Amino acid sequence: MKKIFKLSLVTMLAFTVVLTGCGNNNANSGNAAEGNTNAATNAPTEAPTDAPKTDVKVGLVTDVGGVNDKSFNQSAWEALEALKTEAGVEIKYLQSKSNADYEPNLNQFVKDGYNLTWGIGFDLGDAVLKVATENPTANLAIIDSVVDAPNVASVTFSENEGSFLVGVVAGLTTKTNKVGFIGGMESPVIKRFEVGFKAGVAAVNPSAEVKITYAGAYDKPDTGKSLAATLYDDGADIIFPAAGATGNGVFNEAKSRNKAGGAKVWVIGVDKDQSLEFGDDVTLTSMIKRVDEAVKKVSQEVVDGTFKGGTTTVLGLKDNGVGLPETSKANVTADILAKVEEYKAQIIAGTITVPSE
Repeated sequence: MKKIFKLSLVTMLAFTVVLTGCGNNNANSGNAAEGNTNAATNAPTEAPTDAPKTDVKVGLVTDVGGVNDKSFNQSAWEALEALKTEAGVEIKYLQSKSNADYEPNLNQFVKDGYNLTWGIGFDLGDAVLKVATENPTANLAIIDSVVDAPNVASVTFSENEGSFLVGVVAGLTTKTNKVGFIGGMESPVIKRFEVGFKAGVAAVNPSAEVKITYAGAYDKPDTGKSLAATLYDDGADIIFPAAGATGNGVFNEAKSRNKAGGAKVWVIGVDKDQSLEFGDDVTLTSMIKRVDEAVKKVSQEVVDGTFKGGTTTVLGLKDNGVGLPETSKANVTADILAKVEEYKAQIIAGTITVPSE
């Protein structure tokens, strides 16, 4: 049976958030593209000479959004890159082009003797369970899904809590009383983003309309751009995409509109502080989900010999697992940020329970 535990705020604050963006540089083709810290040449890179030496190898399998999605998968990979620098861990990723790649990619790391294999995303849950069951001595871990197996560490987040807070920002910032939400694939995880956001908007601005749409994909920026254009044309002035690389198209559409003049439109970033990638001229704020901290912590446990399978960690506001970045001050007024802090305190205290479905 799973042991469910939560990391303390003190523990989570001790981690460093790695928020640097990188360009899309996938040099390989085929169903599963291999990756490492030198993806352009696909040649292994060495850890710094002064880094601790370890024989630990950690592999990461992305969902279809890809390792350079400027969001979810990228945060996970950056965490491993940091661990490589700090602990000399050997790291590698396999990029999934479709759901059919999940199981063979996971199996590849297990076959190659990796000490830990990550599955990044809810969609990898079934594949992780199958591979873990067939390889009981292998260590696996997954983000955003709970896999009930003694050799799997599961990490999930209270996305609804962080999304509530950016909903508060949107509800108090909108000039048109129309805001939008674009989801990737419909799933319990993305639903938590959606309902939390709607609840936050309604809490501070019940007159505001929240328009919901889904792209049906995490890797279609053109679809995201098109959906954003429809929402903006319909009067929305703020859009919150929770759609991986599909959400990049939302930023592109907003940038084009702002450059052309007319009414100002905004995007709320997701998973990472996306103002660092797309600029604070278009990023109102971001709902940070600290995937990097979770990946780094569990991977470090393998290095330390303290890894425990059969566990589930749930990270919310009180654990500093979700929240808003400091860069929010660039565009969000002090009084709105004060209101965000009020709601945050009430959620942590249990005075407010944010819906999750």
